[in-house]
Amino acid sequence: MRISTTGCLLALATLSSTPVLAQDYPSRPIRIVVPTAPAGSPDVLARLLAERLRDRWGQPVVIENRAGAGQMIGAEVVAKAPADGYTLLLPTGTYTTSVAIRASLPFDPVRDLTGVAMVGQGPLMLVVHPSLPARNMKELIALARSRPGELNYATAGTGSIIHFAAEALAAAAGIDIAHVPYKSATPAVTDLVGGHVQMMIVSLPSVWTQVKAGRLRALALSTSKRSSFAPEMPIIADTVPGYEAGQWWGMLAPGKTAPDVVRKLNGELNRILASEDMRPRLADQGAEPVLMTPEAFTEYVRAEIVRWRRIAQDRNIKP
Repeated sequence: MRISTTGCLLALATLSSTPVLAQDYPSRPIRIVVPTAPAGSPDVLARLLAERLRDRWGQPVVIENRAGAGQMIGAEVVAKAPADGYTLLLPTGTYTTSVAIRASLPFDPVRDLTGVAMVGQGPLMLVVHPSLPARNMKELIALARSRPGELNYATAGTGSIIHFAAEALAAAAGIDIAHVPYKSATPAVTDLVGGHVQMMIVSLPSVWTQVKAGRLRALALSTSKRSSFAPEMPIIADTVPGYEAGQWWGMLAPGKTAPDVVRKLNGELNRILASEDMRPRLADQGAEPVLMTPEAFTEYVRAEIVRWRRIAQDRNIKP
């Protein structure tokens, strides 16, 4: 069989192009798209990482907030961007729950975006207004069962991770509670403190000050194990076996980004996240650093989409 010299040269060029690409990367500014409004935890974490990447690589790292449609506007921007490692996405768990309630999207959330690194994970906290006669999860569930459809819970909007966390609880505990969606967590917490709604599952930083001041009562955390943020706080799974929900933050890139560029980004991000000075900065946002390979994070995101799609179907959650 005859093999052409041209074909060999092309094959060798293809094989050698990937490591050269990673070696030269980055050679110009990087853009991190944050699919939420400024000042929220994704924005804060993106800016922390951007500052350190700039210091390490000597290239500007620009933050671009593209909020809307449950993080889908920002996600579409990155999914359709050139797959060269210069446009990245920093979403939260709401990315997977938003995907779960949409029958169609202008991009494929699995194929068109690939995992770069997990940034962190954090628990959610179930809080109630002090007027509610429930001091623990067992009493709350008993109260909800005695008054089906009467207790209401606030969220940051339909399809948000805290919406799904509450619906997953309702399904697992066999209770009927009413959803009251807000445009963001801030007005939802304000109305909860005011007694206009009765309960909420939300990130710790959003309510911790109110809990310490006695304006809200914390009942339990959403994670499968107790958290270092509040080690004395029980978990929902103590009362509702198998229940687990939580917030996460991560970095995604366009789906066809060269694997070695993704690995280079992953290695640098993991080194930053493992540094001692980052831990308290993440803790301020309710996050603990989690180091994952790109493959592990990609699979994690896929599994979360599958999980929340099942909940969306079972609970009839729609946009």
